[in-house]
Amino acid sequence: MDRAWKASFFASVLAIAGMLVTGAGASDKKDATDEVHRMDAAATVLNEIMGTPDKGIPQEVMESAKCVAVVPSMKKGGFVVGASYGKGVATCHTEMGWSAPAPFRIAGGSFGFQIGGEEVDLVMLIMNEKGMRNLLNSKFKLGADASVAAGPVGRHAEGDTDWKMRAEVLSYSRARGVFGGVALNGAVINQDEDDTRALYGEKESFQQILTGSVPPPSGANNFLATVKKYSAEARAAKADNR
Repeated sequence: MDRAWKASFFASVLAIAGMLVTGAGASDKKDATDEVHRMDAAATVLNEIMGTPDKGIPQEVMESAKCVAVVPSMKKGGFVVGASYGKGVATCHTEMGWSAPAPFRIAGGSFGFQIGGEEVDLVMLIMNEKGMRNLLNSKFKLGADASVAAGPVGRHAEGDTDWKMRAEVLSYSRARGVFGGVALNGAVINQDEDDTRALYGEKESFQQILTGSVPPPSGANNFLATVKKYSAEARAAKADNR
């Protein structure tokens, strides 16, 4: 009887899980409205972070970044083991400028600190060619396929040169108005194929989007203009300091 009850219980759990997955899949079949809102939110995150340069991303780091990825309002829980889940957009620097944005999901991993359940804004900067190649694969694990470290903060980072060598990805998070570098080992980044299809009207790979082979979709201007603005300001500051 006990065995039969257990079998029934696990069958019920699997059925509920199946309904949740089905429901999630149905909700993904949508137009691009959610993605446009997410790109606008990502632009807001960058504006607010870079608007406080004494506590934001140093110009030297922004100038060196090969790709910029932003996850606005990432879900994070810190019960026994840290866990996280979120959706974001990424763009990479190409010979023609910054690429069209690529939607992605990030899940798993553990932050360098735990503050219970909350939402955080996450910014990741891919700093070299190896990190960029990992991103173009459409799926990679931070800390395994690509090294990740908490990024330095402040107006300048020339006094701290370790960031140039220690990681392919520098990560930052902001929670409750506090912004700083954060460890994000173990998190897995995947291309969000459903949101990509909603945004572009068909399936496009990370490789196609982030290398500049795909033109930016409608609604991407705000996010791309924001990334271009701060990248250009960082390059100009570097030129002035020479």
